[in-house]
Amino acid sequence: MRVLLLYKDYYPVVGGIENNIRLLARGLRERGVDAHVLVTNTGPATTREAVDGVPVTRTGRQAHILSTPISLSYFSELRRQAASADLVHLHAPYPPAELAQLLLGRAQPAVITYHSDIVRQRRTGKLYAPLLRKVLQRAALVAASSPVYIESSPFLRNVRTKCRVIHFGIETERFAETEQVRGDAQRLRRQHDDLPLLLFIGRLRHYKGVDVLIRAMHRIKAKLLIIGTGPMREAWQNLAQAEGLVDKVFFLGDASERESLAARYAAELFVLPSTNRAEALGIVQLEAMACGMPVVCTELGTGTSYVNRNGVTGVVVSPNDPQALAAAINRLLVSPALRAKMGAEGRRRVREEFSFHSMIDSTVAFYQEALSEG
Repeated sequence: MRVLLLYKDYYPVVGGIENNIRLLARGLRERGVDAHVLVTNTGPATTREAVDGVPVTRTGRQAHILSTPISLSYFSELRRQAASADLVHLHAPYPPAELAQLLLGRAQPAVITYHSDIVRQRRTGKLYAPLLRKVLQRAALVAASSPVYIESSPFLRNVRTKCRVIHFGIETERFAETEQVRGDAQRLRRQHDDLPLLLFIGRLRHYKGVDVLIRAMHRIKAKLLIIGTGPMREAWQNLAQAEGLVDKVFFLGDASERESLAARYAAELFVLPSTNRAEALGIVQLEAMACGMPVVCTELGTGTSYVNRNGVTGVVVSPNDPQALAAAINRLLVSPALRAKMGAEGRRRVREEFSFHSMIDSTVAFYQEALSEG
């Protein structure tokens, strides 16, 4: 089976969707599926290379508009590669890929992994909606990360009969607490030995809610480590300074895998304070839970609280509420036993329901069903 995976970016570009596609493509090839990836390049040249054994084509980019890379050669490349594929797998939202598939790639069945609704660009979203509905209607099957998202998305509700839930998976063995990790975590704790540590990891984008968490820090006797960069970094650093919290809020920038893992084992809690539906699931929650960390997240009507079960693996609060966020964090900080219980349950849930191998198994079955219906 030859499958062509479509999106806008791929490793080494960092992001939840990019990481998911990288894991998926590599796992599919390990299972004997001839997976190829078509994305755009960050520059004007078209390149072809193998990444982790996966053939990746990056078409030259001419512009970048509203978080959307524009590549004219993407269309011709899709038509050429789709002609030799058994199945095309789109990762939405990326409107140019969906348009290209609709116009040029329809000879083969297509499936879609629907990652999230478009939330911030409302005007653009209205223009995009007819295209998205048409692509979803013509898709053989649609994958979503949680049953909650199928029912809450205005787009997926209309095609719920062809939707299937495929859990995003992570390589749980990567998050084991080795002697090296334990030593790194102890050194990090010693740097902040006066207060417990809270951890946020992610791209610093508008919907991540780090500003809400910063404001909550006035009510919390802890320090906050923020790993990641993004368009909101400067604004949120300025906020921490304006709030007089530079001695409690630390922006660490991008970190290596080893540094991020040490931070997970050094901190008492992981916090994902996202503020709107652009946060469809929060794979960083799975990574934290794999390390035995209890999680505090927000209820968005998406998959955040599907992953982090309130009162079981952590605590779920309303978004945009610094006081509620602080109360939830403080509740866990004062109870090591509760943190340990929730952390153990989170680790069990990830290993049993969100593993890399189960994601690949589910995806292969998803492809087989789509081809049998085509």
